[in-house]
Amino acid sequence: MIRYTEDPGEVHEEMLTGFFADWPRAPTPAQHLAVLRGSHRAVLAVDEETGAAVGFVNLLSDGVLTAFVPWLEVLPGYRGRGIGTELMRRVLAGTEGLYSIDLMCDEPLLPYYARFGMVPLGGATLRHREALAPREEGKPT
Repeated sequence: MIRYTEDPGEVHEEMLTGFFADWPRAPTPAQHLAVLRGSHRAVLAVDEETGAAVGFVNLLSDGVLTAFVPWLEVLPGYRGRGIGTELMRRVLAGTEGLYSIDLMCDEPLLPYYARFGMVPLGGATLRHREALAPREEGKPT
């Protein structure tokens, strides 16, 4: 059974393993938790049986007109069960009064986000990969 929570206070670092697997450098669980706790809104999917977080999404906002969804991720073993869709549905709930909710994604993911009413726009990013901790050999993130 998957439980959804918007209370990052319920989440601990040891619950946040296995995420960012395809990243060249991943945030540490401490960084990940700090991001979730510092977000305007964060929604997590927790496997009730294992107690592990299996998916999450976060939303950053000025609280007036704009918001940004930087991360949505579901662990590979839990994909295809509608968890990502439910996370997006929950994080977008109540944002109707905002002018824009933006996110950046790879082009193949655009049809997925179109399901939530999102439309493609141009964008740009600047990434400082050195801000992420280097991977330690043999240690999952």
